[in-house]
Amino acid sequence: MDAVDARHRSVIEAAWSSYRDDRAIESIDELSAMVSTNRVYRLRFDDGSTVIGKSSNYGSFFLFAEDHDRLHRTNRLLQGGPFERFMADVLTLDDRPYLYYDGETWAVFYDEVPIADRLPAVLTDGQVEQLGEQIGRFHRACSSVARMIPAPSKTAKSDAVNLFSMLHAHNAHEHFGLEQSRLDLVRRHTHRFLMAVHESGYDYWDKIPVLIDWNLGNFSVEFDATDPDVFVMFSRWDYDWFRIESRLLDFYFLSRVSSRTGDRSVFTYGAHTLLEPRFRRFLRAYHAVQPLTAPEVLFLKEAYRFFLLNYVVREGRHFFRYDFWQHLLHDAVDVHLPALDQLDLSELVDDLF
Repeated sequence: MDAVDARHRSVIEAAWSSYRDDRAIESIDELSAMVSTNRVYRLRFDDGSTVIGKSSNYGSFFLFAEDHDRLHRTNRLLQGGPFERFMADVLTLDDRPYLYYDGETWAVFYDEVPIADRLPAVLTDGQVEQLGEQIGRFHRACSSVARMIPAPSKTAKSDAVNLFSMLHAHNAHEHFGLEQSRLDLVRRHTHRFLMAVHESGYDYWDKIPVLIDWNLGNFSVEFDATDPDVFVMFSRWDYDWFRIESRLLDFYFLSRVSSRTGDRSVFTYGAHTLLEPRFRRFLRAYHAVQPLTAPEVLFLKEAYRFFLLNYVVREGRHFFRYDFWQHLLHDAVDVHLPALDQLDLSELVDDLF
């Protein structure tokens, strides 16, 4: 156990001690993916029950608390529908999400949801279609409750505005670890995203709870007993990137899950999965359940641009371990952002409309 792990464990223990629960901790086992700066643990108690604890010290506690308030609200509003037990809920105190904060580090606890079946590393064509249908149904459920969830303090637009300002700061070179030519490229793409938001009327588009990071390690399904291509979504956990935003922010990672190469653990974020025939298959199945518009489909390019700019360039040093972040940052700036100028999604529109 190193000093960082000891610090996070002490916060988890203090957080549970402050929670009004008589169960005593028997063990704390780390579940962290070790690519993120968050720490995740399974707490096992003297009665045999478990909860999942997460501690963090990057970003803003207050935005973290806001996200978990919205997450808990979403879960409550989904009760009575087909996704009422899908997402792991936050433990509450006095009917509010319980959050521990010592002024530097914060912690939250989640129910440990059961895990049913896992999708294979490479989905069959039928499973790609089923995934599209199921995500369409999940988005439809989230859309039906979105109007009853308070608006967030930060948006994709505000994040991009913040990044644009940071890129003009006198210490931008030191902050991002990029020389001037690379900063200029990131600034140009940030400006392009903000112009796309302005020109598209994005502010008026529906905003729903989105999870963004979909990978085979953070959700499970329940297969039909006789047909392996048929399944329903069963459980979902891991909410680091939860936000209230356009549904389009979910699609890039879903294209990776649908890809012919499968959802890989290789850390690079290329756009090629958006162009694969299998993603078109996914979109057709989704569109049949929760119809898209042509402007939305074209905006997938901007949703992907925002992912690179926000989650890799702006916040990557906090989301990923430093060595992973450096690899992702230079991939994004030297390869993926420059390639965006040639990305044309009009064939996706032609395929759907």
